[in-house]
Amino acid sequence: MAQLTNCKKKREVIKLVTEEQVAVALAQYTAALSEKYIKEKGSFNVVLSGGTLIHTMRVLAEVYKDAVDWSKWRVFWVDERVVPLDDNDSNYKLANEGFFKKVKKIPKQNIYPIHYSCSAHEVACDYESRLKTLVQNKILPTSACGFPKFDLMLLGIGPDGHIASLFPNRPQRYERKRWVTFITDSPKPPPPRITMTFPVINCASNIAMVVTGKELADPVAKTLGGYVGPPPPIPCSELEMEAEGEVTWILDKGAASKLHHHHVVY
Repeated sequence: MAQLTNCKKKREVIKLVTEEQVAVALAQYTAALSEKYIKEKGSFNVVLSGGTLIHTMRVLAEVYKDAVDWSKWRVFWVDERVVPLDDNDSNYKLANEGFFKKVKKIPKQNIYPIHYSCSAHEVACDYESRLKTLVQNKILPTSACGFPKFDLMLLGIGPDGHIASLFPNRPQRYERKRWVTFITDSPKPPPPRITMTFPVINCASNIAMVVTGKELADPVAKTLGGYVGPPPPIPCSELEMEAEGEVTWILDKGAASKLHHHHVVY
């Protein structure tokens, strides 16, 4: 069963055994936050990523289908491949087929995919402009430093420690002014992508790092082992050190396999 380690006020590390247990824990966690924020302010602003996350959200879509007030959800993407929305590489298509169609209750106008064009720069500028409009219209709140403050970011990591499309050897991870930036030479295909920047990610009230698989044990151990001094060696370490809100790591046995008790910084 879960081992819950209160490492510091802002972090919980939940170590489970199977991917199915991770999916159940993620569903419980997300449903509870949804209820909390809808009670507090009448909406729940969620940011999705791609990869295996949508598959892991299947329990939320199935078990909590009638328990969550989906009509109050607003859904955004932390990063997106610059491809048409019906392309198999699209994170939107992945979420639509694997999650939205199962839930069927999130209003279409509350879902914010990219407006596709062949220019990654134009797509990033458009997405940032739309976020700024939502802030101006008081639909999205902002943090003290002026960046949009989302209720929940649901993130994964890559074997190289990247999150969103912020990769270790690319300059986008150091962007501190833009809300959304773009990359045309992603080390993972497809090369053109847009991504929210670290200041936006780090401002979220809650960040869930949902990580399954032994191939991710190294970046998990490096991140939760702690590092001193800038710059952090991998992007997910940067999030771990700079996030303003609550960070919850939900790990299966494989992802936590190199994470021993003494690795966790209190």
